[in-house]
Amino acid sequence: MTVRINPSILAADFANFERELGRIATADLVHVDIMDNHFVPNLTFGPAMTERLQELSTIPLDVHLMVDDPDRWAPGYAELGAYSVTFHAEAAADAVTLARRLRDIGSRAGIALKPDTPVEPYLDLLQEFDQVLVMTVEPGFGGQSFISATMPKLAALREAVTRTGLDVWLQVDGGITETTIAIAAEAGADTFVAGSSVFRGEPADQIRALRTAAQSHTHAH
Repeated sequence: MTVRINPSILAADFANFERELGRIATADLVHVDIMDNHFVPNLTFGPAMTERLQELSTIPLDVHLMVDDPDRWAPGYAELGAYSVTFHAEAAADAVTLARRLRDIGSRAGIALKPDTPVEPYLDLLQEFDQVLVMTVEPGFGGQSFISATMPKLAALREAVTRTGLDVWLQVDGGITETTIAIAAEAGADTFVAGSSVFRGEPADQIRALRTAAQSHTHAH
């Protein structure tokens, strides 16, 4: 199974985005956290910054919208050319309609679940999504500890994806280190968002180490 490492630009040096993007050129996608200070108590980038990242980045953008009313805001990010746009199940008025709209525009459509959000309602809708993001911390801030109690959700998703044969990426975001990436890979994740664990060292080395740790714990799902 393919392992994808998506560094979170939220952990980078904002004054040097071009250099920072260059330092993660061996990653698979760049994870861009959009926060609106409503859905989560933090404020980050918006469309203008995302458009600039899109111009500068040599690898595709994986946009994660932690915003109220994604039904209104998400399509704009797809229109900017983001490769993948993920919105929160808890915030969307109509997740399926929104996912279809994102796909129509040309992006992969992702749905994100907070740690306490049950996965069961979405297991029969997997064909509508290209990615399911299981949050392994409460969304809003970097540097939090990994919540291992979210792993049964991942296992349920992996079982459903394997059973249906769908091409759905299973992503985890929050507290991902060489240790926790192994736990998440074991549970069925294939796409991993890492922030501080990539940018606080030499990113190319960190990406390689994370990739190796994930690959050695990935079953032939």
